[in-house]
Amino acid sequence: MSFRATVRRNRDVAVIDLSGQLVLGEASGTLQEAILALILEGEKKIVLNLTDVSHLDSAGLGEMCAACASVTNSGGEIRLVTPVKIHDQMEVTKLSTVFADFPDEAAAAESFRSEPSKV
Repeated sequence: MSFRATVRRNRDVAVIDLSGQLVLGEASGTLQEAILALILEGEKKIVLNLTDVSHLDSAGLGEMCAACASVTNSGGEIRLVTPVKIHDQMEVTKLSTVFADFPDEAAAAESFRSEPSKV
């Protein structure tokens, strides 16, 4: 299965639906390209939906960290929607201290509205 990143809107939040394997070679900049396009459009609230990601390796985690850095450096914020296995991976790698992750898109999008925002 090839890796895909599809952008859509949930009111005032940009959502990137990721599907496939976020691994070395498969992703090859697809996520970063989607992030950069949103930054150029002026988006400040971005959710990465990892619900349909079938596998995530260290290169994929690196892609996510690069995406986070790009969004943060542009004055934006990023949230994750993670299934249980990816949430567990985030805990083990301590990336749960870097990313705010949520069990579903509604909770992730609402977090932008309910918390004081930097944007």
